[in-house]
Amino acid sequence: MEAPVQIGQFILGKNLGIGAFGKVKLATHVVTGHKVAVKILNKAKIKQLGMEEKVQREINILHLCTHPHIIRLYEVIDTPTDIFLVNEYVSGGELFDYIVSKGRLSADEARNFFHQIISGVEYCHFQKIVHRDLKPENLLLDANLNIKIADFGLSNLMRDGDFLRTSCGSPNYAAPEVISGHLYAGPEVDVWSCGVILYALLCGSLPFDDESIPNLFKKIKSGMYSLPTHLSQLAKNLIPRMLASQDTD
Repeated sequence: MEAPVQIGQFILGKNLGIGAFGKVKLATHVVTGHKVAVKILNKAKIKQLGMEEKVQREINILHLCTHPHIIRLYEVIDTPTDIFLVNEYVSGGELFDYIVSKGRLSADEARNFFHQIISGVEYCHFQKIVHRDLKPENLLLDANLNIKIADFGLSNLMRDGDFLRTSCGSPNYAAPEVISGHLYAGPEVDVWSCGVILYALLCGSLPFDDESIPNLFKKIKSGMYSLPTHLSQLAKNLIPRMLASQDTD
């Protein structure tokens, strides 16, 4: 039997997942028994992919965030071969799986989740952080079903007067200006993604979906989606305001 691996004050345990640069493992503090999620970033892989700046940006951004609905970064442990990000661990899985298991949520439950998501996103924007990859797979749940925004790998910092152009995120949740490769200030693309998430919470499906990416992009750019009749008038008013294209194409 292999001896347990200790990194800093933490004993590494089972795998929680696999990221672009390495594994994510459950770990336990040797003194307190506190459980954390340790993201292992292999330096050779990071260098090979030319991602050093991106990884450092993610670390810098996580250091800025202290909010009940954003995953906390407790510590960064640097070794010659790897970077270990010691993150808050939550046991409730992804919001995506929760939606799939329940189908569409009740208005009250959707409202509760959405309020927490918006609280975290608003905090990011006040900190001049744009997430750029908001989707239910990146929204984790703790044991009490509280939202924790995770995966800031595609996030960026806004600077006054600067515009972003990078196409980021997942196609189904991407704003028209992002998939068009046009300039955008930042917050508006997160608002769009939140609109898609709200639709998913209330409908159990996505407003824009197609197996063909070109067709999907056409639907997003033209704003082609339908609002189910079961939605409340408030939801029918709010969703189109969030899925309002800023693209001038």
